[in-house]
Parts: sequence; C-alpha cells; structure tokens
Amino acid sequence: MEKVEFLILRNLLYNEEYLRKVVPFIKPEYFEDEKQKIVFQEIVAFVEKYNELTTKEVLCIEIEKRNDINDSMFKDVTSFISELDDNPADLTWLLDTTEKWCRDRAIYLALIESIQLADGKDDTKGRDAIPSILSDALAVSFDNHVGHDYLIDYEDRYESYHRKEDKIPFDLEFFDKVTKGGLPNKTLNIALAGTGVGKSLFMCHFASSVLLQGNVLYITLEMAEEKIAERIDANLLNINIQDITDLPKPMFESKVTDLSKKTQGTLIIKEYPTAAAHSGHFKALLNELALKKSFRPDIIFIDYLNICASSRYRGNSNVNSYSYIKAIAEELRGLAVEASLPIVSATQTTRSGFASSDVDLTDTSESFGLPATADLMFALISTEELESINQILVKQLKNRYNDPTIHKRFVVGIDRAKMRLYDCEQKAQDDIIDNGQETEYDEDKSNFKKSFGDFKF
Repeated sequence: MEKVEFLILRNLLYNEEYLRKVVPFIKPEYFEDEKQKIVFQEIVAFVEKYNELTTKEVLCIEIEKRNDINDSMFKDVTSFISELDDNPADLTWLLDTTEKWCRDRAIYLALIESIQLADGKDDTKGRDAIPSILSDALAVSFDNHVGHDYLIDYEDRYESYHRKEDKIPFDLEFFDKVTKGGLPNKTLNIALAGTGVGKSLFMCHFASSVLLQGNVLYITLEMAEEKIAERIDANLLNINIQDITDLPKPMFESKVTDLSKKTQGTLIIKEYPTAAAHSGHFKALLNELALKKSFRPDIIFIDYLNICASSRYRGNSNVNSYSYIKAIAEELRGLAVEASLPIVSATQTTRSGFASSDVDLTDTSESFGLPATADLMFALISTEELESINQILVKQLKNRYNDPTIHKRFVVGIDRAKMRLYDCEQKAQDDIIDNGQETEYDEDKSNFKKSFGDFKF
C-alpha cells in the first residue's frame, strides 16, 4: 500500500490544481524520510521561481547541484523520483487526505517539541509556550479563502449586511443608532475622555450589558481585577458602589446567584502590570482560556490603550510617542481581526482637551496615529452643568459604520454611584446645539409651490 507522502509528492509533480492548493500548507518537516523532504523542497523551490510544474528530469538536475547530500543519498533520491508516475486520483479526496496528514504530522511534531520543553532541553522557549504550540498544531487546516470577490460573492455580502448576530448591540439607543445596530467584528473602538470623566465607567457598563447575552474578556492595566469586578457588581446588582462592602454575604450570594440565572455569557477579568503587556500577551491569554476553560470571548475590553506595551518596540527604545501609540493601536486592531471580534478601549485627552466642552480629534493625547487606526472614536465630555443633572455628552469624532454627522452629539444619563449609563428623554437631545439629528418637515407642498411661483424657467 502506498504511503500518503508518496501520494502527495506524485501529485505535486503532475497535478497543478492540487499543487497550488496544498503547497502553502505543507512544511518540509512533515516528511520523516530525508529523500522525500529533499524532493519536496526542490519541487517548491522550482514552483516559487518559475511558477509552473516541474519534471523528474529537472528535479534530478537540481538535486545534483546540492552540496548537502552525498553520492549514496543522490542515488536513493533519484531512484525514488523515478518511481513517481502519473496516476490521477479524485481531487477532493486528495485534498481531504492531505489535510488530515498535515494535521496529524503537526500534532505529532508539537507533542515531541512539548516533551522536549517539559524536559528543559530547549533553551529558546519555556514551558509556557506549550499551550500555544499545541493549539497551533490543532488549528492546522486548508483555508482556501484568498479574498472577497466583489462580483461573485455578492450574496454573502448581502447576507452580511443583514446579519445581526455579527454585531454586539448597545443597550443605549443613540449608541445603537450611530453604529447601525452595534459594534461589528474585527474592529477597534476608542472612547476619548479626560481623567475621571468616565472611560472605565463606560467600559464597565458596556461589559455588563454584553454579559447578559455573550462572553466578555475585560483586560485591565490600570485598576485591580477586584476593583473592576466591584464596578460591575454595582451595575448588575443595582447597588451603590459604596454600599457593596456593607452587604451581608448571604444577600450578596443570593443576588449573584439570581444574576447567573439571567445571564447567558461569562465574564473574565484579567489584570496585567501597567505598560507590561502587549497584543502577544493578549493572544496567549485567548489561547490559554480556550484550552483551559473552553472560553471564547465575543468582545474584549482593554483598560486602557495608552498603558499597553507594543510587541514591536521595547518600552525603553528610542521611539517617539506617535509611532509607539500608533503601533499599539495597529497591533490591537490586528488582534481584533485575527480573533474576529470587536475590541473596545480608551485614551486620554490632552491638557487643553480636559478643560474643553467641545473635544475634537486634535485633543487626542500622545499620538494622532490612534484616531487614524480606530474604526469608531467618540469623546465623553463632562461639564459642571451636565454633572449637576447627571448627564454626560457624547460627541462622534470618527465613525466607519455610519455618517458621523447624524446624531453627532447626544447625551446619556450617568449614575456614578451604580456605575451605570442610561437613555435620556428626547427633550434632552433637542436642547443640544448641532446635534445632527434629522428634522422631519411637515410643510404643505402647496405653500412651497407658491413661494417659488414667480420664478420663470
């Protein structure tokens, strides 16, 4: 019976469609036999250089040029090549068989590497790398998607326009309106506000609302895990944050138990030291949660972006703040695309923006590269007048989901004691200057015609 490796190499020689579909996924180390590994390397090298199928004769000539094999090995390789004859097989079966072989080989090699790491035989990696090595091996598959064909894939595109489950909805009316139903996957969304205005409050409130319908990962680099959990307790248990510590344990336990019956998701809060974690750490966390708890978040909150580290620059490297913060934003957005979920974070205003009642994009602290990378960016503005009536002003700064001039400014109610935001009455929105809300005209058409009746064309 022929081995799968022989079947693969034979079809790489004679089946161009098969070759182009599998070559990106097969690695030389998958082949145990040195002869097969050499033949595969030469096939791939020829295809990459000349973009067409190779032949037995060409393979023999190219292998003869190699300096890393002796005469005995050369005879064995050429003898093996001579046995590779053209014997067509069903393409679908070939692809499925090759994919299974690749996955099995990847898992086997990952187990061998993990054992070596566990025994301390690899100085370049630690035991912490074992979960990611195994998860990468388990994820091996043939992904033939190379992009969206605008004319052919129109049905998929139309369905995506009307697929509600692809968005994480807000529980606040105007946030839902400006995002056309919520935050889509593969996006980076930023709240801009001064110190103490309500960045963490906004993220804790949104995280609380998402918990009722899905899984949430909240990453904090500023406050302790327990402090974030305390804010979410105040929101979901409907208790003033200063009264939580006075709550008897049986009552607290009863409220949390009742809440767990209403929620459909899970909330994981993970704390990192300030400026010590980057997108690489977050990706490792996602893999670890998937392996240990079978947990996959629907949304990630990062509190907050400016105190993350960059995986591309060292913290003490000689790089300006524009490039450093922009790199962090790009890495986080890349993580959102890779994990196929929305990421919500925040950033500080400049000193002038802190005292301003009309915050703009230019008030973004440290790097203007952040708003250039974000998909949605809005400012949270608080004044003494708004504070006195328990409201906070939201101003759209950048919006890739909708026209940012529609509902450009709106207010939401804020209950700082319970760490909660809520919708205000429509009258509160009407009082805002330049709110961008559409006005419905009920003028009689006959009056319109009379007004312009004297014009002659």
